[in-house]
Amino acid sequence: MNITKFETNLSKFKYLHNEGTKNIDKNLKNIENDLIIIYPEVTYQEIIGFGGAFTEAAGYCFSKLPLDRQNQFIDDYFSTEGNNYTLCRTHIGSCDFCLDTYSYSNNESLSDFNIDRDKKFIIPMMKKAFEKNNNIKMVASPWSPPAFMKSNKKLKHGGKLVDKYKNLWAEYLVKYLNAYKAEGINIDYMTIQNEPKAAQLWESCQYTSKEEQELIKNNIVPAFKKNDIDTKLLIWDHNKERVVYRAKEIFEDPEVKDMVAGIGYHYYSGDYFENIKTFKELYGDKLAIHTEGCTGYERLWFRKKKRRVPNAEIYAHDIFGDLNNGANGYIDWNMMLDAHGGPTHIHNRCNSPIMLNKKGNNYNKNLPYYYIGHFSRFIKPGAKRIAFTKYTSDLEVTSFINTDGSIAVVIMNRGKHGKRINLCIDQKIYKDHIDGHSIVTFVLDK
Repeated sequence: MNITKFETNLSKFKYLHNEGTKNIDKNLKNIENDLIIIYPEVTYQEIIGFGGAFTEAAGYCFSKLPLDRQNQFIDDYFSTEGNNYTLCRTHIGSCDFCLDTYSYSNNESLSDFNIDRDKKFIIPMMKKAFEKNNNIKMVASPWSPPAFMKSNKKLKHGGKLVDKYKNLWAEYLVKYLNAYKAEGINIDYMTIQNEPKAAQLWESCQYTSKEEQELIKNNIVPAFKKNDIDTKLLIWDHNKERVVYRAKEIFEDPEVKDMVAGIGYHYYSGDYFENIKTFKELYGDKLAIHTEGCTGYERLWFRKKKRRVPNAEIYAHDIFGDLNNGANGYIDWNMMLDAHGGPTHIHNRCNSPIMLNKKGNNYNKNLPYYYIGHFSRFIKPGAKRIAFTKYTSDLEVTSFINTDGSIAVVIMNRGKHGKRINLCIDQKIYKDHIDGHSIVTFVLDK
């Protein structure tokens, strides 16, 4: 067995690696303390991938970079030497992280339908990513139907999809999926609505469980079947606290349950990891995908070293919790923003793993980029979570076996003080030490 260690910690904002063979082959017989034991024979859910969002804001920032930096950015996110992103999201029509609001059509005939706006910033960035890795799976989410289809006649502030426009809205979505397919981009999954419970200051539209259920059954699925659309549907796409309730209510109709591939969710209301576990226990054949999450914006946050590690640990803590409770994929929010946490048309600024510098001609990798990479680089599509036990709650742990038989074990120490570990697999021990405020991935090749 060969083991390679990758570490990111307070003083080293990059991956380190070393061959750890010298401490292997210690017999388990006389070791009882500091054990983290891996059980590859006990498997759980399969992973689709990890990634981030192609927003107009990200595409706009990407367009500012010179060509060589654009190419490096794509490598950093999508190459196997980079973060190996394989599951990404985009918005249907405008969202809060756009330069301003827009729809693809503004009349009832849809005769003016076009995705020209997306061709300016979003699609060029996508195409470069697909050139690097053509196995990327895409999730698309609408923030709002066109204003004329809504009860409040606005893209913003919630409102409802008017009954008489439900079939037209389904047709609109078909046109979107076909327009993207014409650009060589297949949308593998579509959520019914981003954050359907909220009347946001930005683009939003509200649906009850019943309304989402009926829209799927009576409008979207019939339109998809009529037009040979194979995009799979995800429900909810909002915070974790209602994942189980929403699924139970929508899946009360067994026909709709069969029409839906799984559930999407966000992390903004709290951990609620048990809800993911309960959802998977109830609906084990359905996917659970984290579709959005980020840390909030702070003025000049990137100059405050004391915030770097907590922001990164927030990301990793959420990924550990989701994975260990059954998540099949994890998608971050904006892949890149400017130095001020935008652009956003309603000043809803936030952080991103990569941000433009102040001049706008280069970019900085923030610590969350590396923390996310401890999962996305080494837990490959098709990997299955495997069982583990650990000796202390001070360490967060997850473990996966990849399709090539390699095992990835990710461990994070959020405490100030280092922790000893005895990593055990197949009765073999690897002795090591996890620094305070650090994250480590061990890759074991038999």
